[in-house]
Amino acid sequence: MKKPDRILAEKLLEISAVKLQPELPFVWGSGWNSPIYNDNRRILSYPDVRNFVKVEMAKTILESYSTADVVAAVSTAAIPFGTLVADTLGVPFVYVRSTPKDHGLENLIEGDLKMGQRVVMVEDIVATGGGSLKAAETIRLAGCEVEGVVCVFNYEFPSTLKRLRDADINTESLCSYDVMVETAIDTLYIQQGDEKTLKEWRKDPANWVPGE
Repeated sequence: MKKPDRILAEKLLEISAVKLQPELPFVWGSGWNSPIYNDNRRILSYPDVRNFVKVEMAKTILESYSTADVVAAVSTAAIPFGTLVADTLGVPFVYVRSTPKDHGLENLIEGDLKMGQRVVMVEDIVATGGGSLKAAETIRLAGCEVEGVVCVFNYEFPSTLKRLRDADINTESLCSYDVMVETAIDTLYIQQGDEKTLKEWRKDPANWVPGE
């Protein structure tokens, strides 16, 4: 029987939420060259995949963060996933802005988050971890406890894993980079020889140069 992370990897490839192009790399907004591109917003257009993610994320929260009182999405791509999961679990939902609203109350946290509540954060993708770290700091400054984060996809960069551990943020992922690469090879989405390129890239993505 296939594990949920393998099933999700296959689904993400099928709907082009993840694309792998070792021979024709993408350029991320950060300027990094990358053999992989992830657009989890596409999940929202496919009810079966959307429901799978919702159910698996809810299960993960119940298993790993059962004491959480509130689901908090890291703005903005994770907001739909956070909303779906909070509704499934029947718990309050908030989202954390990356920057304060430039009018009104200038909120960083949208919704009703009460001091002392225990929060599980929802992310669509964990890459550098910057969004999760900033959101966790905001939640903690509001007098709440961060139970951890659940994400749809995690690149699991060594430096990111260390940063999150150092900040005492536990991370659970529905699908990881390694599983995605294995699935892409097994389903002939990419060739066996591409595995080396993909693994080399993850070691130092900021400085990776295609073809070297």
